[in-house]
This record gives sequence, C-alpha cells and structure tokens, in this order.
Amino acid sequence: MSETTGGGASYAAAGVDIEAGDRAVQLMKEWVRKATRPEVVGSIGGFAGLFDASALKRYQRPLLASATDGVGTKVDIARRMGVYDTIGHDLVGMVVDDLVVCGAEPLFMTDYVCVGKVFPERVAAIVKGIAEGCVLAGCALVGGETAEHPGLLGQDEFDVAGAGTGVVEADQLLGADRIRTGDVLIAMASSGLHSNGYSLVRHVVFDRAGWALDREVPELGRTLGEELLEPTRIYSLDCLALTRACEVHAFSHVTGGGLAANLARVVPDHLTAVVDRGSWTPDPVFTLVGSLGEVTRPELEKTLNMGVGMIAVVAAEAADVALAVLADRGVDAWVAGTVTDRTAEAVTMTGDYAS
Repeated sequence: MSETTGGGASYAAAGVDIEAGDRAVQLMKEWVRKATRPEVVGSIGGFAGLFDASALKRYQRPLLASATDGVGTKVDIARRMGVYDTIGHDLVGMVVDDLVVCGAEPLFMTDYVCVGKVFPERVAAIVKGIAEGCVLAGCALVGGETAEHPGLLGQDEFDVAGAGTGVVEADQLLGADRIRTGDVLIAMASSGLHSNGYSLVRHVVFDRAGWALDREVPELGRTLGEELLEPTRIYSLDCLALTRACEVHAFSHVTGGGLAANLARVVPDHLTAVVDRGSWTPDPVFTLVGSLGEVTRPELEKTLNMGVGMIAVVAAEAADVALAVLADRGVDAWVAGTVTDRTAEAVTMTGDYAS
C-alpha cells in the first residue's frame, strides 16, 4: 500500500481540531484552579482527578453519594444568545442539589462538554461557569472532558453533563424513614425555571407565540432571553447549614416532574405531604408560559417548579429556626405545608396560588 500524500485523510480534515482543544484547556485552567478544596491532589491535565480520601477518616461510617445530570434543552437558549458562562451554574445545581437531598456534602465534580466544533473561548466560558458553580456549592472541579463531534452536532451546537460525589455520615442520612406526622414543609424559592421543562417552554414561546429572545417583556422586567437563561439556584450550602442548625428529616430537590412528584419521592407510604399553593405566588415567567401556551395548571405543575426549587421537611419545632437560618443566608423561604397521616396520595396540593 502506498503512502498517502498531502491530499490524504486527516483528523483535522474530518473536523476535529486538536490544537483548538489544547488551547481551550489552557484557557479553562485559570477557572478550574479556583474550584478546589484542600483534599484535591494535583492539577488539571492528568488522566484522572485525585481526591485525598483520608479526609473521610473523621467519619464513623462514611457513605459516598453519587449523582449525574445535564441541563436539558436550556443549552439551546445559551447557544441562541451566545452566552456560555452561566449554563455551568445550572449543571452544578442539578448535580449537587441531588446529592444534598440525602444530607451529603458535595466533595467534587467532573464535567463533560460535547461540541460540534471547538471554539476555545466558548468552551472555556462553559467551564468557567461550571467552576463558578462549584465554588458556590463548596465542591471541587477535579477534571472533565471536552469532546468534538463534527458531523453529529452543528458547529454552534453543544451539550454539557456532569457527575458529582458527596459524603454523609450513615447515622445522619436523610430520607423518608425520618419523616413524621406533624413535620413542616419549608419551601425555598427558585430563581426561575432552573433547568427543567425547557422543551415545553421553547415550544410555547418560539413555536406557538413566535417571540424572539431579545423581546422586552414588561411583566418579567427584562428580555425573554435574559429570563430564560437565569441560572439555577444552588442550594447545597444552604441545606447543609440547615442540617447543622435544626432537625431536618428530608429534602426534596424540585426538578423534572415538578413539586408534587419530587416531594413524593421522600414521603413514606403511610404519610401525606399537604402543600398549600396559597402560601406563595409563582414568578411571572410561570404565568407567562401558562397563558401563552394555554397550558393547564396540572400540566404546568408536572413540568415546571412553579417557584419552588427545594423543599426541606423539618420537625415542627424546628420551623422557625429553619426560616431564620435561610433568611440569614439570603434564601427566600416560607412554610408551604405539613405532613399528615396518609389520606390519599403521597402529596396533596391544595388551594390556589396567591396573587
């Protein structure tokens, strides 16, 4: 077989730019270095991230918790707006707030960024957002992967995913077995849509209403695009602060499926969580999606968070302390309901939303 000449096939000709990938790594190093913890060993560039597990010796029986997630079709909003340094906050929030539900402290994350074409500054901006999110969550970003998939993704298309690991003492594990009749539901406000339901939202605002992202929306107080790209609130440190300050029995991270479905995941079979819609007013974006798309309330509630990003289930006597702790941390929170003996479903939504 003869040797190929300059006209032969190459990785670059197939659409993969190794040099651009290397430059992206150099650009992101500054941000990754900021997302660290004392237990992290080494620096970016190795084949694996290293975390000193001897830090777990202070635990009597440490349980490792693991979670993985992405941000769904919210990446399409970032792509359309050309804003790439906030989507990482969404990724971190989706992962670490699943970890903290069981009481686990998030320790570290890894990320996966897949692009149609590597634009180094763009990839670095995505990782910058992930690193900033890790700082907000109190965990380290110990590694990741950037993959270029020409032919499968368009040049401007991308997706992100991540995995996280946390730790909790076995006898402090939170969950359904701790919940009792009379417990109080403390709702923590979301920052907006977070990262769920964007397939419905995009269908409503783009396909049905024909709105543009730069449209000024008076009821939102900003453009449509700015509202849709609002980063997911990261609750991990707030939830951990609650567990140290008062008797917390469980958390529920309100993501895909909405409040009732996610709360039901931590309610034991013999109890019912009764949620009073009248205890809060959903942000205008939820009303907007409902009215523009003529979306029924049941459909909205099973798709969007409706203004609640996290629920803490606490002992009745701990409710005031929990609210005070969250207020001190700048988290808007309120009593949204109680736990009773099982009457019907695991979760019952009552009343109408406050106007």
